[in-house]
Amino acid sequence: MYATAFLDLPSLERARGTVHLPGSKSISNRVLLLAALSAGTTRILDLLDSDDTRVMLDALRALGCSVVHDGPALEVTGLGGAAPASHARLFLGNAGTAMRPLTAALAVLGGDFELSGVPRMHERPIGDLVDALRRLGCDIRYLGNEGYPPLRIGRPALRLDAPIQVRGDVSSQFLTALLMALPLVATRDIAIEVVGELISKPYIEITLNLLQRFGIAVRREGWQRFVIPAGSRYQSPGEVHVEADASSASYFLALGALAATAPAGVRVLGVGEDSIQGDIRFVDALRLMGAAVRGGPNWLEVARGAWPLRSLDLDCNHIPDAAMTLALLALYGDGPSTLRNIASWRVKETDRLAAMAVELRKLGAAVDEGADSITITPPARWRPAAIHTYDDHRVAMCFALAAFNPDGVPVRIEDPACVAKTFPDYFEALFSVVETSAPKIPVICVDGPTASGKGTLASQVAQRLGYHYLDSGALYRIAAFAARRAGLDLDPAHEPAIARLCATLPVRFLGAEILLGEQDVTEAIRTEQAGMDASRVSALPAVRAALVALQQGFRRLPGLVADGRDMGTVIFPDAGLKVYLTASAAQRAARRHKQLISKGIPVTIDVLRADLEARDARDASRAVAPLKPAEDALLLDNSNHSIEASVAQVLQWWDERQPFGSGRPAAGGQQ
Repeated sequence: MYATAFLDLPSLERARGTVHLPGSKSISNRVLLLAALSAGTTRILDLLDSDDTRVMLDALRALGCSVVHDGPALEVTGLGGAAPASHARLFLGNAGTAMRPLTAALAVLGGDFELSGVPRMHERPIGDLVDALRRLGCDIRYLGNEGYPPLRIGRPALRLDAPIQVRGDVSSQFLTALLMALPLVATRDIAIEVVGELISKPYIEITLNLLQRFGIAVRREGWQRFVIPAGSRYQSPGEVHVEADASSASYFLALGALAATAPAGVRVLGVGEDSIQGDIRFVDALRLMGAAVRGGPNWLEVARGAWPLRSLDLDCNHIPDAAMTLALLALYGDGPSTLRNIASWRVKETDRLAAMAVELRKLGAAVDEGADSITITPPARWRPAAIHTYDDHRVAMCFALAAFNPDGVPVRIEDPACVAKTFPDYFEALFSVVETSAPKIPVICVDGPTASGKGTLASQVAQRLGYHYLDSGALYRIAAFAARRAGLDLDPAHEPAIARLCATLPVRFLGAEILLGEQDVTEAIRTEQAGMDASRVSALPAVRAALVALQQGFRRLPGLVADGRDMGTVIFPDAGLKVYLTASAAQRAARRHKQLISKGIPVTIDVLRADLEARDARDASRAVAPLKPAEDALLLDNSNHSIEASVAQVLQWWDERQPFGSGRPAAGGQQ
């Protein structure tokens, strides 16, 4: 997961491949609660692992349920009609699929419970559900603002003789909460009557489908009346498979409509056209816009059809979450598009109608925000934009699609870690199926002499930006190590074989850790012998050529920070930022001396300084790729800088070169 302050997406061009989707949030949290309320043990497969499901699991444990991980499955042993722990303080984050149904279930069971969440959860209305429960005889008090969490729940004096009324035009989660809670007390038929137009009906269909699987056969009379039969009792079905999330599928299906070439498209696995989730009807909207859609029982595939996409005017009440993805697709339409009946956007993780209008305008679109609708006119010219995500996972995920804009401008996604609510690996999945030309993938080069601190600086800059990291100096040591392991002598006679080996070395740099395949070689390549071996393989021209190509292959989305001696001059001459460290030999010797002394290695500063000065002279006079700053490099004398100050300086230079950065583009040269 990208836990950076922001993630910059370069202009993207193509998409192809297959995505394995995580489980549905809506199904996952419903199944967890139903399993907790049932008799018996429920084995749950493909459960979503996200912020929302974690807070639900924490709540269930606090209430006395047994939760056991068994390989790929989760086993929940339910209460089976027994009372939960009578006292609990439950923190539910920003998970509406946990807050609303737990409020209802605990209110009818009774006890001493406090339910709270993040500040945004305390802004999401729950008053209509609380009003319905109070009329039923439940004891619920507000601990903050009237109509909003946090809540205190006590013991009820239930009255089940009259129909229970609940508003349906704010959130379908209120009705879902009652449908899941009332079987616990169904000593007689219990009727729920919906007041007003019921929104998001497909989510109620999910609830009814899952209730049936756990032994509760609700009688539905249209969409206005629901009857829970007397004697209803939850019973575990034994095993439940969680469908992949249809809302999460929408981003990759949209990706296919934008950038995949038919007949091969972007394929998603884990959800198909027979899904019980309402957002699966997103594919109908894609067809209306001209996309080429194919599907089966557990898969969907989309490729570009009509281009530009056809604009649309659509009632989106049936796909409220996936409709946000349509708002991004509207930017690629042949005219204005209108999405209607989406008032529920205003009571989600943020006010999504207001948020989408603000962020779409940043990209250059004309937007008309209505009370329950939005009209989007595509940009005449796209603008680079830093997208504020409002701690809303769906804002972050759908705006990533803006990187496919025809004007080739980049997009910055602020707080990319907010996708952890439902899809922690979203950006990794996105990068696995998108492509762009290599020059568009950003590169930062950090070059400098031995012991200048370039490795530490580069790795920390990469970590802060969420970019890949390349320690080019280590590659020659790794190449020699791999050759030795393969039984190859480091001499010209074995040069072709070593070069072939180097062309496909499976090297990964993970912070301070270096992996060759699955083997940690960090310490093995730092020995004196490894250094001597590196010098021997670096003298073999075919090996050097293979390693140049290998290094250039590290240029992958979303970007790269590379350190070495010739990154900016030879390997990545088109890098967007080149930094050359100029720490003095005296300062570098002092740093190295401190490191060696701390490891118990006796050495004098004078000897170290002489050795570094000799290396500098050799590196600067090499016939191939001599050590020198690139003409357009920025010089950074870090002799008296802390690593934090050096990192901050490089990040400032980088940000100044971005079209949505904090300053004007730098011209290059000495600083």
